[in-house]
Amino acid sequence: MSAADTVTVEAGAPVRGWALPAIAVTLVAGMFGYLHTAHLDSIEARLLATDEILARTVEHVRLVAASTAAVIVIAVPLGVLLTRRRARLLAAPVLALANAGQAIPSIGVLVLLAILFDVGFAMAVIALVAYAALPVLRNTMIGLRQVDRSVIDAGRGMGMSPLQVLLKIELPLAVPVMIAGIRIALILNVGVATLATYTNAGGLGSLIESGIVFNRMPVLMTGSVLTVALALLVDWLAGLTEQVLRPRGL
Repeated sequence: MSAADTVTVEAGAPVRGWALPAIAVTLVAGMFGYLHTAHLDSIEARLLATDEILARTVEHVRLVAASTAAVIVIAVPLGVLLTRRRARLLAAPVLALANAGQAIPSIGVLVLLAILFDVGFAMAVIALVAYAALPVLRNTMIGLRQVDRSVIDAGRGMGMSPLQVLLKIELPLAVPVMIAGIRIALILNVGVATLATYTNAGGLGSLIESGIVFNRMPVLMTGSVLTVALALLVDWLAGLTEQVLRPRGL
């Protein structure tokens, strides 16, 4: 690669890095521009009031944030545990259980929990955790297993304890793969959280459902566009986090 090519690549990186938020902002700006000029009837005006849109968006963000945090707290330590020698026999059945959670249709998980227990925010978060745990669990295990064995042996040869090897060698080298799993879980949660409206948990799905029930296309499109924009922003933020946490030299 020539010096000119190097300059071109380095100059283009920031542009690509800002592409996702730029698209998200453009979508949201275009949507609000359309709503400002459109002739809305009383139902549309009530559902698309600024306070209503903001409330539904905040509910959606809370669902995504709480469920993703719970997934990380549960799946990352579990993935670490299942890569340890004494627990490797449990890896297959635990992964099978996680696969089952994702194989079941998300609306089925939400409705089943609502029938068996209750509706609301907590039940929606539990359903989202069950649906999004697999990519985080699997990528944590894959990331730890792909660490070069010679690097681990070198750490042990320097007198590191198993915990020090895990914290200073294995986890830092596994971070890129682990964050890729978390990014997948985030995007899944943004999309599936739209179904939380059926368990009375609110979110942008409320706008989508109202648009379908009342046959109001502006309401349906607003909920859909905001969901897409939120997914793009979440993916961008996860990418920034990956760059910060990625060990230097990788």
